[in-house]
Amino acid sequence: MIHPANLVHPDFSQGATDDSYGPVVGWAGEQEKGVEYELHGHWRAQLFHIVSGSVTVETERGSFVVPPERALWIPSIVLHGVRYHQRSVLRYLFFRPEAVLHLEPHPSVIRLSPLVRELIAALLSYPRSEAATAGPAGRIAGVILDQLVTEPLAPLHLPMPSSARLRRAVSDLAADPAQEGGLADVARRAALSERSFERYFRSETGLSFRAWRRQARLMKAVEWLSLGAAVGEVADRLGYEEPSAFVASFRKAFGVTPGRYFADAGALT
Repeated sequence: MIHPANLVHPDFSQGATDDSYGPVVGWAGEQEKGVEYELHGHWRAQLFHIVSGSVTVETERGSFVVPPERALWIPSIVLHGVRYHQRSVLRYLFFRPEAVLHLEPHPSVIRLSPLVRELIAALLSYPRSEAATAGPAGRIAGVILDQLVTEPLAPLHLPMPSSARLRRAVSDLAADPAQEGGLADVARRAALSERSFERYFRSETGLSFRAWRRQARLMKAVEWLSLGAAVGEVADRLGYEEPSAFVASFRKAFGVTPGRYFADAGALT
């Protein structure tokens, strides 16, 4: 059972000065479909765990899709905007920056193991004040910090170009990767030759334009599937000739079929 204190959202905004809590602070709550938050940051690092629902988080480095039973790791002060695609049940953990120097320095989606999910639930059953002690809650917090190092990263990040003209050229495709248009079209929008666009784009995102577009489609697929869309519908909306081609692409990226991907998440709730 969640302790009542952990149902009150703590203020760890960049301008907040009151922080008498321990190294790890938890919060449990819900958000309704359609809620959006503009870019903001927390001085504490954040583990953004989605128990159920679906969320897209935008950062300066790109966007992240967070489906059920995954979590987004957001380091201290990283600016992020949030959009809830459906009613979502959430668990947040906020960490003092000095407690997580061993973790990823950049945002990333991770798949939480059953152990870590149970540890989070156990921590939330204690008053926040006890997490700062050497008692059971403090020891649970310490184990969570140790376990997060071993949690696998999920390929649910779409890197965006850092330069304004390249970002503008592909922003529509990021929002709707099924729309027509290829390298020649985005290069023209950026007022560059195809070769120059590809060179700059790879330098800024780490991906070729073709690989980036494939990743955009996969992330949109995860978003739509998490909202209950059928595999065949998603394949059709994304422009695949056959559902089997979409399933093969999904399996190559995630190691399992779409059905198994979400079945595994449901079995672990």
